Amino acid sequence: MRALALSLFVRQRLTMFIAKDRSSDLERLTDLIEAGTVTPSIDKTYSLDRVPEAIRHLEAGNARGKVAITI
Repeated sequence: MRALALSLFVRQRLTMFIAKDRSSDLERLTDLIEAGTVTPSIDKTYSLDRVPEAIRHLEAGNARGKVAITI
């Protein structure tokens, strides 16, 4: 609802989007992951005590993949 109200005041058209989970899609994704075909793109990992540094890395626009926090 907030996006719809905000779209009145910004140039971009904001709408709601709800993804539909299909078991066939999830099964195919599971097969690809288990086969090693799909691999995550992780730029860097940071320990929990280095979260501020991780956020600065993201804000600087330097991340070339996901940034992971290890606990």
